[in-house]
Amino acid sequence: MVNMRADGAGLPTHEVVYRQLRDMILFGELEPGQPVTIQGLVERLEVGMTPVREALRRLIAEGALVFQGNRRIIVPVLGVASVEELTLARVALEPQLARRAALRCQGGEVQRLRETDTRLDAAISKGDVHGYLVENHQFHAELNAVAAAPILTDLVEGLWLRFGPSLRVVCGQFGTRNLPDQHKAILSALEAGDADAAAKAMEQDVRQGMDQISAALRAV
Repeated sequence: MVNMRADGAGLPTHEVVYRQLRDMILFGELEPGQPVTIQGLVERLEVGMTPVREALRRLIAEGALVFQGNRRIIVPVLGVASVEELTLARVALEPQLARRAALRCQGGEVQRLRETDTRLDAAISKGDVHGYLVENHQFHAELNAVAAAPILTDLVEGLWLRFGPSLRVVCGQFGTRNLPDQHKAILSALEAGDADAAAKAMEQDVRQGMDQISAALRAV
């Protein structure tokens, strides 16, 4: 059975299943182009068909999965044009979240982000692809939480669902050691309360990551 990152205690079954399946997509356990079946997920997640159907419905609505007719559901395969659109959207939103975070960040929040970045570095050094994907997303999610902008954060989370499986492809092609990030520059900007520097570092982080995805797609 697939385990959730977060504790699902107290949540209704359909929400637990949704979060499980969402993480499977976000962290590339389901690959671009991979078909998804209700029965396969029922067996994998050890749950009933109704919560699986509800989770699939929600993820299709969010663009994380695509319904192709004849009950065929797949993880979407990104093209170069789609990556360009996602890059534009991320560049428009994520630097603004970093800017807001720099103006609000407290010492304890910076320390938590540093601890997450340390775990990320450890995953990179070990070549732990899953660990890298989880901790990289966690870093950005924690930063967005500090920004206290739930509407922007929800939009960004939807974008991550769309490119997450392709980021796993990048890790497979280039390895974790060759994945750039600007997290140290972001952390320095947060400590200094420098909103402009935080926004600039986040834009560089976004562009570098999405350029890697474009390169991987062109190499396929």
